Amino acid sequence: MPIKDEIEQALRVAFTPSRLVVEDVSEAHRGHAGFREGGETHFDVAITAPEFAGMSRVAKHRAMHAALGKDLIGRIHALSMDIAP
Repeated sequence: MPIKDEIEQALRVAFTPSRLVVEDVSEAHRGHAGFREGGETHFDVAITAPEFAGMSRVAKHRAMHAALGKDLIGRIHALSMDIAP
C-alpha cells in the first residue's frame, strides 16, 4: 500500500475528519535531504477534525504522530501538517 494511503487510513481510524487531504510532495524536494527515487518521502497533510478542539499546536502534532505510529513516521522524511478543529 502506498504510504499516502497508509497515512490517510491511519488518520481516518484515529479521528473523524470532515476534511482530510494527503499529498505526496516528494518530487518538489528532489535533490534535497531525505529524497528517495520513487517519492513517498515528503507529505503535506490538511485535516479538520473535532478531536483537535482546544488542543495546543504541540498537542495536535503529538496526536497526529501517535495516530500515524512510529513505524510509519520512521519511513517519512518530512510531514507538513495543517490541523484544524
